[in-house]
Amino acid sequence: MSYGSYASAARYREIDANSATPGQLVVLIYDHLLLNLMKAGRAMAPNQADARSDALQSCRALLTELLVTLDRSRGGDIATHLAAIYSFLLGELTTLGVRPDAARLERVTGMVRELREAFARIATQGAEAPDEARLVS
Repeated sequence: MSYGSYASAARYREIDANSATPGQLVVLIYDHLLLNLMKAGRAMAPNQADARSDALQSCRALLTELLVTLDRSRGGDIATHLAAIYSFLLGELTTLGVRPDAARLERVTGMVRELREAFARIATQGAEAPDEARLVS
């Protein structure tokens, strides 16, 4: 999916955020996360450190939101594994803030894209995956 497609999807979901299901809200957060990862990718040059830092900070804030809204007591193993993934990604973003690395950023973006697509499939199926409704408090 291209940057423009994510931007269009994000704008559409923003309009609908008040009536969105928890799964759709998670997809919206992933859309914003991907947009900011792409912004960080476009700002990898040394003279763009401020723009890169701002984009990475937004990414960390969005990942933190995903992490703190997990309901680990009801989400079971899925929530536990997602927490570990989110924590790993937060560490990677912190490293990218100190040592910019386009290949590392692309790996992080790929992982986030896969998670986003998985949640999008769940949200569009209309039926929640086991524990999916319980992952977000």
